[in-house]
Amino acid sequence: MKSEKQYIDLFTDAHAMICEHSSPVMNHVREQAFKDFKQQGFPSRKIERYRYTDINALFEPNYGLNLNRLEIPVDPYAAFKCDVPNLSTSLYFVVNDAFYTKALPKVGLPDGVKVLSLREASMEMPDLVAKYYGQIAKTQEDALTALNAMLAQDGLFIYVSKGVQMDRAVQVINLLRSDVDLMVNRRVLIVMEEGAQAKFLFCDHTIDDHRFLATQVIEAYVGENASLDLYCMEETHERNTRISNVYVEQQANSRFNHNVLTLHNGITRNQLQLVFRGEGAECVCNGCVIADKQQHIDNNTFIDHAVPHCVSRELYKYVLDDQATGAFAGRVLVEKDAQKTNSEMRNQNLCTTKQARMYSQPELEIYADDVKCGHGSTVGQLNDEAMFYMQQRGISQKEAKLLLEFAFINEVVDNIQLAPLKDRLHYLVEKRFRGELNKCAGCRNCQ
Repeated sequence: MKSEKQYIDLFTDAHAMICEHSSPVMNHVREQAFKDFKQQGFPSRKIERYRYTDINALFEPNYGLNLNRLEIPVDPYAAFKCDVPNLSTSLYFVVNDAFYTKALPKVGLPDGVKVLSLREASMEMPDLVAKYYGQIAKTQEDALTALNAMLAQDGLFIYVSKGVQMDRAVQVINLLRSDVDLMVNRRVLIVMEEGAQAKFLFCDHTIDDHRFLATQVIEAYVGENASLDLYCMEETHERNTRISNVYVEQQANSRFNHNVLTLHNGITRNQLQLVFRGEGAECVCNGCVIADKQQHIDNNTFIDHAVPHCVSRELYKYVLDDQATGAFAGRVLVEKDAQKTNSEMRNQNLCTTKQARMYSQPELEIYADDVKCGHGSTVGQLNDEAMFYMQQRGISQKEAKLLLEFAFINEVVDNIQLAPLKDRLHYLVEKRFRGELNKCAGCRNCQ
């Protein structure tokens, strides 16, 4: 209970300060979250969804928290350039957990679209935010979601009103910045009304060479006939720990496209929980992981087919080098009345050394009898015959290894719907395989 106790004591001692610097809407959820966290404690590896990551060990160190909301000096536009060429995004920054307001994009958003601080939104539009905030990210069901809800003071709010179709993608750069080891708790709330369409790219980066522990909870509501593309890319450093829980609720005939890309990290756990609430909805969930050294990446997904005539597609691919550890646990639940469900889940993994470890656990739980469902998992090494064939034709062993790794991961990258981002990722993936810690063009911290 040592890990839990420090956060329980912290909340008890700093309760007034936490609430003062947040909003009534967030505070309303906060009290129940605290009760749920005290009751559950951190999940142990005996809990199925957390068997591959030692959560207690991640939260045991003593991190600082900016609960008094002291301003952290940083100009993200000067310190960090993360502009994907030709993508023409509307670019926003979140520094730790605070929406950066000192310089906003010059190109305005369409009427009916809002991108702003979650705290500010819940003060200006309390009824709208309260309708959605904390409704699908249930604190009684997950201790890390409860911890996030009890400590989070701000984050990001995105709202796309009925029928609005955004041509320009929105890019959000999450920057971790501190002069000491820091814990950050960030919330993101995305609301897509009926018939709305939008694409969002979230990029996680670190500015300073300190230890960071970042928890993030994303709630995304995809209304009837709405379409949401959500790309989450991590390029942090080896001293970063990232815990991200994504909750999605889809209504009838909606479409959700989710891509989680881990190009460089320390310890990462991504959890996706999606439920179909209306017939005819479709989701495509892809994951790409490249890891080496002692990096650890754990992706956990749960898709609930609660209604008939829905489609889910999952593809997660890992390339692990050195002593890296990867884990994928995917569960698809087809409930009793969810007839005509169409679901496919694939997890394919490449361990390029004998020391690399991969754990794969795809599951189907089916209670309907008229469905089309399948799943598969493979863990292998580089093809010796292909390596030999290329070396016989003058390609060096190092280059042959790179080509095979790139070809393996390419299927996920090719599923990216934003063409400029796809081209950029081809370049970044190649640089990553070559061992170059390239982040984004123009990043002054890498020069």
